[in-house]
Amino acid sequence: MKNAFVLILFSAAFLLSACKKTETKTIETKINVKNPEKFVVDSIKVNDSIKFNEMLSVNYSAKMLVFPTLKDKALLDSIYDKKGITDYSKQGLENFLNKDKTDFFASVKEDSKEWISDIDRSQTWESGSFMKLISQTDDFLQIEYLYTSYEGGAHGNYSFNTRVFDLKNNRKLDLKDITTIPKEKLEALLMKNLNKIPSGTTDSEGAVNNSEMLLVDVIPANKDFYFDEKNLYFHYSPYEIAAFAAGDIVIPVSWEELKGTINPEFKKRMKIN
Repeated sequence: MKNAFVLILFSAAFLLSACKKTETKTIETKINVKNPEKFVVDSIKVNDSIKFNEMLSVNYSAKMLVFPTLKDKALLDSIYDKKGITDYSKQGLENFLNKDKTDFFASVKEDSKEWISDIDRSQTWESGSFMKLISQTDDFLQIEYLYTSYEGGAHGNYSFNTRVFDLKNNRKLDLKDITTIPKEKLEALLMKNLNKIPSGTTDSEGAVNNSEMLLVDVIPANKDFYFDEKNLYFHYSPYEIAAFAAGDIVIPVSWEELKGTINPEFKKRMKIN
């Protein structure tokens, strides 16, 4: 009987051991796939004024775009093009604008010591800088920069800069990255297309063509360009190629007109036929 009991225990132990040997364990492995970070645009605005006396007030206005998802310092340096900016966070850019505002007010106060008493009519001087997003598509970021000022006189002044940034390669885009068209041929197209987008200027007889206020014999291709699915656009500030009354002028050049000269990589990214 004792031997039978020992045999039963041995058999149970063997069966238990066999079960353990054939047991399999499933381990779940989680693979984290990092999705591309969504492009984000924010902005900050600073608007303040100071009154020097009963005749003169000075206004400072600025709007700066903020790109929290962009991390490349060289790219950010190129986007902001401002000396003294080391912090491209929203708070850092706001700090920069507030300092710029304070410095501007201080400079006007210092410069006006000798002539402020000569102002004989109430006026508000202004300084403005504004960033505007044109578009962000196919990893191309297009930004318009507007600068305004008024320091007395018949009218204020304003000017534009337009820049395109390649987010894929973290750099500012040059015209040669888009087209290899010869300089003379592009200038001819700019002259030909001068009146395609009206400036909105009118006189007693109605709308005035841009060509009627032109100040140059040749329209150069400037660095202030941007584009969409149909055209490459060149943006000219007042006095750059035409009288101030013409305002800023935009001249389109279609992709069809640039056919055969468009950079292959750019053409592919923009899906130009």
